[in-house]
Amino acid sequence: MSLYGYIRVSSRDQNEDRQIMALSQFPIPEKNIYIDKKSGKDFNRPAYRRLLRRLKPGDLLYVKSIDRLGRNYTEIIEQWRIITREKNADIKIIDMPLLDTTYGKDLLGTFISDLVLSVLSYAAELERDHIRSRQAEGIAAAKARGVRFGRPVKNLPDNFDELYTAWRRGELSSADLEKECDMALGVIYRKIRERQQSSGMNAALPPVRKYRRGRFIKAAPRPPVVPPVIPPESGVTKPEALE
Repeated sequence: MSLYGYIRVSSRDQNEDRQIMALSQFPIPEKNIYIDKKSGKDFNRPAYRRLLRRLKPGDLLYVKSIDRLGRNYTEIIEQWRIITREKNADIKIIDMPLLDTTYGKDLLGTFISDLVLSVLSYAAELERDHIRSRQAEGIAAAKARGVRFGRPVKNLPDNFDELYTAWRRGELSSADLEKECDMALGVIYRKIRERQQSSGMNAALPPVRKYRRGRFIKAAPRPPVVPPVIPPESGVTKPEALE
């Protein structure tokens, strides 16, 4: 029999020390502790998938609490079934002694374990819904106060007109322009267009050049459209395709 431990936190900035301490009271080899930093909405997690492949009949899996296993009621029940019945392994939920499949393997013990599992799994999903609702309310309140989310907006430097003129004249390379503005060339083009639209100007910009092997190359110009040549003896004065 091998002992395993599973730890999950919802994001990379959350700390898993509390769960590690809970598992440390059991003789679980460090190599057999699997950690995911993923949401509990489903079980599509790399560490959990590796753990599931390693579980064999008679193995024992420790998890601190049922919500660390997941927060989706249906999938928690399904994964519990896979581990205990398909894999024939055992699970021990540290915070809930009733969820310990190593004890009470008779009909009554299984019934009690399944009943507690259903209640706690439902509570875990309900808490996830409450978390999402509180997040949505917090975001809406922050937006109402004028808080902006996402990356901070970068503005063009004060001397951009001089930089842009030098770049158009070929006195400044595209790489140097990106470095001076601290933004990609495509972003610079977008900001130029925004300035033109706000000022009512619509000057043509040179095409964005492609980047290949460390150098910018000019995009190949499109070939001109050549109208078809119609022999005079054909009697056709206008091609049907052009009508």
